[in-house]
Amino acid sequence: MHRLEHLSTIIADLGDIFVFISPITCVPLIVAVLFSEWNMILPMLAVPLTFYLIGMLIRRLPRTQRVLRLSTAFCSVALFWFASAMVSGLPFMLGLHMGFTDAFFEGMAGWTGTAFSMMQSLETAPHTLLFWRSYMQWISGIGIIAFAIAMTSSTGLSRSKIFRVESRDEPLMQGVVTTGRALYKIYGILTFFAIGLILFTGLSLWESLNLALAAISTGGFTLHEGGILYYHSVMLELILIPVMIAGALPFKLYYHILETRRWSLFGDEQVKLFFVFIAFGTAVLAYDLVFFNNLEYLPALHQGLFMTVSAVTTTGFSIAGINTWASVTILFLAMLVFIGGASGSTAGGIKLQRVMIAVRTLLWWFRRLFVSGKVLLPFRLDGRVIPKATAELEVSKNMLIIILSVTVIFVATLAVIPFYLTSFSLTEIVLAVVSAFSTCGLGSGYISPDMPVISKWVFICVMWVGRLEVIPVVMLVMAIFGKQE
Repeated sequence: MHRLEHLSTIIADLGDIFVFISPITCVPLIVAVLFSEWNMILPMLAVPLTFYLIGMLIRRLPRTQRVLRLSTAFCSVALFWFASAMVSGLPFMLGLHMGFTDAFFEGMAGWTGTAFSMMQSLETAPHTLLFWRSYMQWISGIGIIAFAIAMTSSTGLSRSKIFRVESRDEPLMQGVVTTGRALYKIYGILTFFAIGLILFTGLSLWESLNLALAAISTGGFTLHEGGILYYHSVMLELILIPVMIAGALPFKLYYHILETRRWSLFGDEQVKLFFVFIAFGTAVLAYDLVFFNNLEYLPALHQGLFMTVSAVTTTGFSIAGINTWASVTILFLAMLVFIGGASGSTAGGIKLQRVMIAVRTLLWWFRRLFVSGKVLLPFRLDGRVIPKATAELEVSKNMLIIILSVTVIFVATLAVIPFYLTSFSLTEIVLAVVSAFSTCGLGSGYISPDMPVISKWVFICVMWVGRLEVIPVVMLVMAIFGKQE
């Protein structure tokens, strides 16, 4: 009985969110009108209508009056992301007659901000669907936080639990409404500046808009099959670097800048580590491209910088043929993708904050082995001393997520290997799986409409689990199949 009550509350909460998001998904209809793509009106209209009708239907489900747990919010997030990807695939099925699996894959790639695609041809695709892909990624960039805002209003969960900065105790901002307005304001400002910067390269407003939406959300969808190389513009590639970085930095920094009117970007330790990783990754990739691929120094440095930023921010833009790289270089790139960007940003991966905590934890544990049991060694993070009990609990959770992430990648790789095409190496398959988990989209061409159906479903699940950082999906599985207390 408890299981049914719990699931009923989760699904009923989704009804409120579906109704809320329904008008937001109407924006691509404007593009259909502007480009006179009247045949795309009904396929695109299917998304907001489906969201609204399902939302109105399931919000009538009974909700428990008991105090709801944080696990309920996690389950709702996981289920919302899965359902949204499925509904968002409708225009591809109705407008391009794609199969259910391919359309679902495209929707999941959009909602998770992954640059993989199942579309046969981007050059002949309707403008409406091309914009819908970019727009999905833009929504997903701030979607989890927006979902948490709505969940707080509907379930009454404590703000201190929902809006806690990752690995911190204090709330991100004061109040749900203030938080939502500030985040959308920041996101809108960053998007506006990104469009303006890209316009300086001579691209049209249409091209600039779509690239900006994909870059600031660290999503990586492009309008052409050639990707960024289609434009043959070094200036564009250089401009996209700071745009990608802006999306992968923690949004709390932008909030503090708006509030204090002071530039304090490098006051955060993970931001410093973020730029250290970019510098280190650029040096390694540039060296490998010179040593293994015989590139000249300047082109190697250019490719190394762009590909490092694309990997660390998990954007997925590419200006290099990864299939021509040495295996060791591909594995190094996979490591950068797996780590990802900063916590509280639109980037994927396990996040730099977790890497910092993991390293500090190991040093803390080893230092405690060499001192007397009566000596209390403090655990410090961002200049603060964390109480021992809190530190041990939080670092255990941190290590659990890292271990689960590695496990998911390992299992997914084993599941894909029996079906992979022989023209691809094992390292290229590993990069594809890691890239899907970190919602990046960098790869050497293995992800395509021609890949086996089983592999497509593996990657759909990996993108879903990776975007939500494992735990919400685990909570949902436990809510469905586990015992309810």
